[in-house]
Amino acid sequence: MRSSYVAVLDIRSSDITAVVGDRGVNSTFIIKSKYTAQYDGYAEGDLLDMDSFKAAVSNVLSRTLASNKGLKAIYIGVPGEFIKLINADETLSFETVKRITPQDLKELRLMATPKSDGVWTEIRHGCLYYVLSDKRKVIDPVGAMGDSLKGRFCFYMCSQAFIACVQAALKPFPQLTDIRLIPLVHAEAMYLIEPEKRDDVAVLFDLGYISSTYSVICGNGVLYTGSFSVGIGHIAFYVSEELEIPFEVASTFISTVNLNARGNYGAEEECMYDGQLYRVTTTDICDKIRDGLDFICSSINECADSFRGANLSLKPINITGEGVKVIRGATDHLASRLEKGIEVVSPKVPYYDKPQFSSTFSLLNMALDDALASR
Repeated sequence: MRSSYVAVLDIRSSDITAVVGDRGVNSTFIIKSKYTAQYDGYAEGDLLDMDSFKAAVSNVLSRTLASNKGLKAIYIGVPGEFIKLINADETLSFETVKRITPQDLKELRLMATPKSDGVWTEIRHGCLYYVLSDKRKVIDPVGAMGDSLKGRFCFYMCSQAFIACVQAALKPFPQLTDIRLIPLVHAEAMYLIEPEKRDDVAVLFDLGYISSTYSVICGNGVLYTGSFSVGIGHIAFYVSEELEIPFEVASTFISTVNLNARGNYGAEEECMYDGQLYRVTTTDICDKIRDGLDFICSSINECADSFRGANLSLKPINITGEGVKVIRGATDHLASRLEKGIEVVSPKVPYYDKPQFSSTFSLLNMALDDALASR
């Protein structure tokens, strides 16, 4: 295997994907292997079933290692449910005007670094922006002149309980001697949102199956992130409960109706499941789906209200994740209820230019950058 390839484990709330890839031309990727396995997922900051998690990790890693001999390092994506974000401001003063060096940036970052409390551990940090002594905001101050330097930092803290679960799942693979954790929220922010959008602030919403994450991004970091255990799977469950039909039938119905379609009155949807024909009016299904989407809107608004910073009222929401394309017309409904523009973002990669692949390629992109920097 070429040494420039990296391996990534993408842990979503309904499945786990292992990918081995490299850089391609024109910002594309070369995928050497890709395996996905379903599992029970996570909610409220906990894995729902440890055995299911370990089985899924074993499934994808066994096949990955079989087709990629000599693999020793793997990058693990940490979902928002297991991340705590800490923002910190620090100022470094100099005795005289001087040229700022990389060592100054390191010293400033160490001043801002939070202490570990045994429950949360720092796995990555970033600087949203620096402020020079003449009050200019810059992303990279190295080489600039000044008698002080201020930085706005973000530190991504990972739950120790989640780290323990990952270590337990990887125990059967002793050949993986280099385990590195990447906060998914940071990887998606840097990959999916263009730098010019991040110069001010941008909003990113990852709509998952069981868990979703709302983030406010600025510069090279994240100002705010909040995860809640509601996703597209909950809408299927709600439809199932309200219409008294099996979950599998509800899942089929939510993927076949179109919330924007006209002339639904009197129409019916049919599904054959387990030898029985289920027939429900299209109007009833669409009404229940809208109710479910409205609950997601309420959760988004709660996150927006929790953010204490820049005014987000005029900011569009960049939306991604496996839940985006399941229901036709869902983004239009969200835009109407939230009274905001909704822009779907996804990898700019042939065959994978869909929002359900955003997390995998965001992690792969950051892992490749990290591997290059460490050579």
